[in-house]
Amino acid sequence: MDSKQGAGMPHSRILAIGFLLACSGVATTAQGNSEVTGGLDTRFTDNARKASSGETSDMETRAYIRAGYRTDPGRCNADFTGTLGYSLWHDNSFDDEAFGEMDFTGDCELANRFYWDVSNNLREVNQDATQSNTPDNRTRKNVFSTGPRYLLRVNDTNWLNLSARYENVEFSEPEESDSERYIGSVAWNHIVSQTLTAGVSTSYSRTEYDTDAEVDVKSARLTFSNVWATTRLSGAIGVSEIETRFGSTTQSSDGLIGELDLTRTITPSLDWYLRGARELTDRTSSFDIRFGEFEFNLRDSISVETTTLSTGINQRYSDRSSLTVDVYASQADYLESPEREDKSGLNARYSRPLTELASGYAGIGYDYTKFQSDQADDRTLRLEAGTEYQATRDLNLVAKVGHERKVSDVPTREYDENWVLVGVEYRFR
Repeated sequence: MDSKQGAGMPHSRILAIGFLLACSGVATTAQGNSEVTGGLDTRFTDNARKASSGETSDMETRAYIRAGYRTDPGRCNADFTGTLGYSLWHDNSFDDEAFGEMDFTGDCELANRFYWDVSNNLREVNQDATQSNTPDNRTRKNVFSTGPRYLLRVNDTNWLNLSARYENVEFSEPEESDSERYIGSVAWNHIVSQTLTAGVSTSYSRTEYDTDAEVDVKSARLTFSNVWATTRLSGAIGVSEIETRFGSTTQSSDGLIGELDLTRTITPSLDWYLRGARELTDRTSSFDIRFGEFEFNLRDSISVETTTLSTGINQRYSDRSSLTVDVYASQADYLESPEREDKSGLNARYSRPLTELASGYAGIGYDYTKFQSDQADDRTLRLEAGTEYQATRDLNLVAKVGHERKVSDVPTREYDENWVLVGVEYRFR
């Protein structure tokens, strides 16, 4: 378990991101926007290991720092949000360990229309989708990407986008396979009208695993983007071929791929979205980061046919309350094994001010997962409610309660959990 104690990101990447942040600060005329918040919370649970029998209670105390930074537009740009903390279990249900989450994107225009891009995403992900979401089933996944990009203006209505990228994926648990990815793409965009853009793109990627397995993906897409007064629509449709090599074994597959992103302002207080994607990829790709409702099973084969579709609303009311509802469905078909996972679910959250200084919320979540390998269905229900009190301009007090229940065709996967959390947050700047 010692491998979990690190921050999950090598020093070379920290230096690269720090260098770009420094360049962004020098290149911009204004300081940019930043915020730093510190927090301390304690969570009591009556079933820490989410066990079907022999439940044990425990308390987890977390201390963390959350930061956000965005530069003003300029020659160099950077956008960062991240959390770094340490978790301590009082009755030793799990090892005490560091935890973290980060999203960073940045670019610098080194010459006229020639850019260098850097991004880093750090997440905690489950290793085995059939098991419960506990620290023993999590690993940190870090996706670092960097490379040049050049925009070539052919004429007033036609542009070429040439890009090359190196991507490195590392997991904090040593039993998970890390990978290096090399990606090249060419995209032609044609401005059809003031609101409509269409084009063609091709890409090729090679992924090399530290187990000596290799994955090649070739793709070609037709792309489009249109903007109306209250609606934005973009998408792509195309074909892709994936080839996996390991030792003397080679396997290939092809199929249709595509993306869809639709947002619409129905009324000044109501927004609706529809989002979907289908890709042929491998399980170290960033697909699960880009589509948070999707989850790779790291215990299954390398190449995966992924499909996800989600829709939802965001309703704001005149009393400053709000309602968000998200519905999703996804499928992961692991191409070198008989495993296929189908998942669907719903998340809803209602929040409203209780007094001038206090606010409250209530949320519900439901997930249904079907595993083809053992013909088992899992159903998970989550209930949560909480309140936040602004003691001073920078100090907030937080209290939450929740219940989680999982029912499965496999009895050992079932559990019931009740939990309570209290905490404090202080904004430093």
